[in-house]
Amino acid sequence: MNLPAPLLDKDGVRLTVDDAIATVSLTNPDKRNVQSPALWRALGEAGRALPGSVRVVVVRGEGKSFSAGLDRRAFTPEGFDGEPSFLDLARGDDDVLDATIAEYQDAFTWLRRSDILSVAAVQGHAIGAGFQLALSCDLRVVADDVQFSMRETSLGLVPDLTGTHPLVSLVGYARALEICVTGRYVHADEAVRSGLANVSVPADELSAATQDLVAALVAAPRDAVIETKALLQGASDRTLDDQRTAERAAQGRRLRDLAGLGD
Repeated sequence: MNLPAPLLDKDGVRLTVDDAIATVSLTNPDKRNVQSPALWRALGEAGRALPGSVRVVVVRGEGKSFSAGLDRRAFTPEGFDGEPSFLDLARGDDDVLDATIAEYQDAFTWLRRSDILSVAAVQGHAIGAGFQLALSCDLRVVADDVQFSMRETSLGLVPDLTGTHPLVSLVGYARALEICVTGRYVHADEAVRSGLANVSVPADELSAATQDLVAALVAAPRDAVIETKALLQGASDRTLDDQRTAERAAQGRRLRDLAGLGD
C-alpha cells in the first residue's frame, strides 16, 4: 500500500493526510522526540496546512518515546542555531517575551479546534512539553509503558504550553497541583483511573487501538460531532440554564439540517 506523501516534513514534524484522517508524527526518535521552538513552529504550520476534509488528527511520536520534552539546549547560553536562547528572551522586553511564548502556545492550541477531533497515541516518555502536547488532544490512547511527567516546576519554571487547563479539568486541582509540583511519573494504570487516558493497551497494540478509536470517531456524522464537541468544551464555563439553552440551540440546528432546512 502506498502511503500518502507528507504535506509537511520539517524540524522533527511530519504531517500526512489520508482523506478524513491526518497524522502528525514527531520524527526524531534518536533523541526521544525532544522539542524546540523550530518544532513548535512546524506543529503550528501543520495545523494551518490541514485540508478541510480532515475530521480526526492523530498525534504520535516515532520510536520508544512520545516526547521527552524540551531540548535542554534551550537553557544553555548558546541555545539553538538561529534562535534566541531562553536566557536572551528573559533579558529582553516583556512584550517580546510574552509574544514569543504565545507563538509557542499556538503549536498546541489548534488541536482543540471544534471542527476536528484530536487523538494522542502515547508510548514511553511524555515529559514536560511532551505531556502538554498529549494534554492538548481531545483523547489519549496510551501504551502500558507510558510515563507522564510535568517537570517544569522542578526546573524552576511553570507549564506554559497550555497544559494546565486540561490537566485540572481531567484530574482536579489537588491532583494536578501534586503532579506538577512533585514532577513524579504518572503510569498507565493511574492515567486511566484519573481520566488522563481513555484507554491503556500493550505497547505493541497501541497503533491498532488508536486506529480502532479513530474509525469509531469518523463513523459519526461530522456536523453532529462538531456541535457535541462545542457543547462539551463550553459546559464547565456555563451554568446549567446556560447549558440547557446551548443544547436547545444546537439541537435546533441539527433538526433543521436533518430536515433539509439548514443554512
